[in-house]
Amino acid sequence: MPTLIEDPADPRLLDYVGLTDVALRRRTEPDRGLYIAESEKVIRRALAAGHRPRSYLMAERWLTDLADLVDAAEADGVPVFVGDHEIIESLTGFHLHRGALAAMHRPVLPTVASALDGARRVLVLEDVVDHTNVGAVFRSAAALGVDAVLVTPRCADPLYRRAIRVSMGTVFQVPWTRIDPWPGGIADLHRLGFHVAALALSDDSVGLDALAADPPERLALVLGTEGDGLSTRTVASVDTVVRIPMRGGVDSLNVAAAGAVAAWALRVPAG
Repeated sequence: MPTLIEDPADPRLLDYVGLTDVALRRRTEPDRGLYIAESEKVIRRALAAGHRPRSYLMAERWLTDLADLVDAAEADGVPVFVGDHEIIESLTGFHLHRGALAAMHRPVLPTVASALDGARRVLVLEDVVDHTNVGAVFRSAAALGVDAVLVTPRCADPLYRRAIRVSMGTVFQVPWTRIDPWPGGIADLHRLGFHVAALALSDDSVGLDALAADPPERLALVLGTEGDGLSTRTVASVDTVVRIPMRGGVDSLNVAAAGAVAAWALRVPAG
């Protein structure tokens, strides 16, 4: 049976304390090897990917809509905590209106070779520190046929609550892992048969249309951090520097928007 919570200081709820973005940035995440999945759709995608829940937290009104999850949790011995919105808000720091939260066990990341097995189109995120952008890149990757995403050591965590939410849970369906060291890992991509391109502004860059007209069989496209873009070492190490032709006096796009444009242009034709 679900457990009614009446005291936000209940020690069993420690996983859910202070989930506001400001609070999470002040502590190491994930704490105890966990991440937080928010909303019915996101939780169901995490479960479909084989991730294991540690517990659930939801308002009582959601017990009916999520009855199958509650029944499965009960069968597996996973606690389900329920409470009114005021208690949950005082616990987490925000108003829960997306159905439920789940504290999920963080899976072991695959090796780069395993994550890229069979992949033909890959996005590499170099030091993208905004979790909203990371989530948006994953959503575009899932929608536009990108086979995998790699993130560099200093890139924001794709399993951060905001990144998961913005991605609509697609961080669970697009294979991903961290590539380390970087940009030394470009050599590993070459050994795996990838042509590595960097989306950047440089004198020797080629237009995106030109690359799309004769694309390599296996392509890894590197996207740079907000503001500064790609490091000079990365640009010097790749096979091709590519740019998106623009008008209106604009020389760059938000990294998530640029990634979506490039993923569409370089997509592998269906069939």
